[in-house]
This record gives sequence, structure tokens and C-alpha cells, in this order.
Amino acid sequence: MAQQTTAQEAPQLQSLSGEQAYEAAIDTIIQHAERELRIFDADLSRGGYTSPKRYEALRGFLAKNHNNRLTIVLHEVDFFSTHCPRLMELLKTYSHAIFICQTAEHARAANDPFMIADQQHYLHRFHVDDARLLLALHDPVGVRILQERFDQLLEASSPAVFATTLGL
Repeated sequence: MAQQTTAQEAPQLQSLSGEQAYEAAIDTIIQHAERELRIFDADLSRGGYTSPKRYEALRGFLAKNHNNRLTIVLHEVDFFSTHCPRLMELLKTYSHAIFICQTAEHARAANDPFMIADQQHYLHRFHVDDARLLLALHDPVGVRILQERFDQLLEASSPAVFATTLGL
């Protein structure tokens, strides 16, 4: 009897460790994203977010389709605002597609950064100060818990970084 094939790929899970592996895993998630990227992090100070490579990867994702969305939830936004000029430029160019929020004080107990692409792929760093992580591709079942957590963190957040500065 012939085996039936499905369009859905089997989940691919990979345990990794180290800052270089973390940056490479972020690249992998961005490459797999087709419609939506959701990032939760303390402040984006780790993961190569200040680099031209990260800027180009995120720009490429956003340029693929006018409907693509990038949502970032951070505990602190100062690093983003002061040390990520390329990402600030990206925010100006794609202000319709990028949403950056800061968590309220009561939500700051979360200390395990993660990234979700299209509710199919994810990267989960188990603790902000420890570079042990899980990279999962084609795992819609595994992503559900992180998706729920992201939604909770987003609900406990408010918009924090904008493309333009308003004032008198």
C-alpha cells in the first residue's frame, strides 16, 4: 500500500546554544516568514538587531508583500530607540506594517525571548541571560503556546516607538 503524502511538512526541532546560534536561528525564522513575524524580547540588545544583516533580512520580509506585518513586544524600548538606527529607519519606511509595544510593569516577569513566524515556525530562547534555545520549523501545534503568550504580552502592552516624533 502506498503511503499518502501531505502538503504539511513534519516538524523540525533543533536544540541550540550560544549567541552565534541564536543569531543564525533568528535569520532562519525570518527566512521562513511569509506573512507575519512576532517578536518578544527584553530589549533587542541580543540577536544582532543592530547589524546591517538583520536590517536587510527584516526589510526583505516587509518588502515581499504590502500586507506583511512585524509586531515587536519589548520590556524596554530605549535600546531600540538609541542603538538600532537601521530598525528605526525601517519603522519610518514601513510604519504601516511595524508595531512596537512596551510591556506594562506587571508583565515584565517574562524573561524568555521568542519569535514566531506565520504561526508555523518559532524560536524560543529559554532565558534572556542563557543562550540555550529551541528552533522549530513547521510546528503549528508547538507554536500555539507561544502564540497565546505573545497575545497576552501584547494585551499587557502599549504602543511605544513610532516612526515620527510629535511635539511642539
